[in-house]
Amino acid sequence: MKHEVFDEVIEALDDVLDAERSALLNGNIDEVGRLLERKEALIEELAQLEEGSAESLQELNSKIKRNQALLDHALEGIRSVSRRLAALRRVRSSLDTYDEHGTRKTIDMSSDGVLEKRA
Repeated sequence: MKHEVFDEVIEALDDVLDAERSALLNGNIDEVGRLLERKEALIEELAQLEEGSAESLQELNSKIKRNQALLDHALEGIRSVSRRLAALRRVRSSLDTYDEHGTRKTIDMSSDGVLEKRA
């Protein structure tokens, strides 16, 4: 009986890992978040079971490592976009210039709504 439960949990976790991989490859981060709770519950249930096949666990371990690598790359992509957006915001709000000695000076580009007209 316990062996059947073990096999069911392994199969369910395998399905969740495949769905997680698909979501990561498609850039569906919301789906990855939804799958996380189910994955954690299955891993907890698996930890409670005493018997099982080491081969099945090794296959799951390789899928978990594969998905973790995909997740790491997705997070790095998100961080890269965040850094780029921050740089663009800085460009809109200030201008960096350099004097003849190479000293950087930042000019704030605040829009106070005043326009000076010179002849």
